Amino acid sequence: MSDLALFNPTDLVLEFSDKIKQEAWRDSQAAATPTSRWQVYLNQVALSAVLPWLREEQTRAVKVASQASLASIWEVVNGTSLAVGDHKLVIIPSEADDLSEIRVPQEWVDLPQWTGDYYLAVQVNLDDNYVRVWGYTTHQKLKTVGQYQASDRTYSLTEDHLITDLDVLLLAWELCPEEVTQVEVAALPAMSATQANNLIQRLGNVDILLPRMAIPFQFWAALIKPESWRKRLVQQRRGLPVKGSVVEWLKTEVANVVEEFGWRQVEFQPSMVGARGANNVIDEFDAPSEIALAKQLTIANQPYELKIIPLDLEDGLWRFELRSLALGGLIPAGTILRLLTEDLEAFEGNEDIATTAVEELALEVGLEAGEGLVWQVIPTPENYEPEILKF
Repeated sequence: MSDLALFNPTDLVLEFSDKIKQEAWRDSQAAATPTSRWQVYLNQVALSAVLPWLREEQTRAVKVASQASLASIWEVVNGTSLAVGDHKLVIIPSEADDLSEIRVPQEWVDLPQWTGDYYLAVQVNLDDNYVRVWGYTTHQKLKTVGQYQASDRTYSLTEDHLITDLDVLLLAWELCPEEVTQVEVAALPAMSATQANNLIQRLGNVDILLPRMAIPFQFWAALIKPESWRKRLVQQRRGLPVKGSVVEWLKTEVANVVEEFGWRQVEFQPSMVGARGANNVIDEFDAPSEIALAKQLTIANQPYELKIIPLDLEDGLWRFELRSLALGGLIPAGTILRLLTEDLEAFEGNEDIATTAVEELALEVGLEAGEGLVWQVIPTPENYEPEILKF
């Protein structure tokens, strides 16, 4: 009798290749500890097996965070979040043979920005190269029926409370798109940049094997919610150079560090900054080039580019520009480009709003050395996570 014959007929069994294992193992080697390396490895294999099935079996777009963002999560928390149409699906992988319960880390349940609609229980068999998706549940069920385990900060739900037939999930997406899947969770307390820096220094010590268990949950969740803080923590634990300032990013020798955070160096002509119209085209070819930073964004399925342009490094003057990358494209009315302090506070002149369709939105700011800013765009770009940019 084959192994597959022993499975529940409603189980979803997906095979993966040795190549997937090899690539996942290679990518996991940058992690800080043996525990986190294995966690990165297991999550990457599970994602590589489940993602193609999701894209084949239903018509909604499936969106995944960048590899750098995923790695920063897997370093400290088990699980992977995917956007499937308007729903969030969280994959919870495990090697355990005991399928009597699913155990979901608290971060995926009580951190408001991370909560999912549906949670997949995924057994990963690395010896025989398959994953077994043996059930799913909802955020609502985890919060109302699941048991919270303080010893490892997880919510557990027994097998009899899971739906084991994945066809039911696919039908729910198709026939019941308005199904209530979540319950409200408490907002996190605000965390200052000083508090975050202190915690990053403390938890960046790899002798603390489980940083998620080392401080109260509300402080831990507030620390890892912003991607920039989470990545700094991971860099600290991995012994890597801490993310530098925007001024340092403008230097060619740190171009690879810039790319890791989704930015790239681009040339610009200082005389063309803020210029519009055909009368400026000729001058562009004669103007000397300087270096700015650019990040590509997808907003409402359209490509955009956000630029950070140094106007005067000595005086700390900077310009943020948002433009459409579509041929002849304009920024729609109602779009907002906003800057906040690193404590997420507004300040005078911190946003530009498109009252009609425009070519660009732009903000100019003066900053002291060491100050930080967080950028926002409304509508929110795909896969957006707040990042603190140091100047």
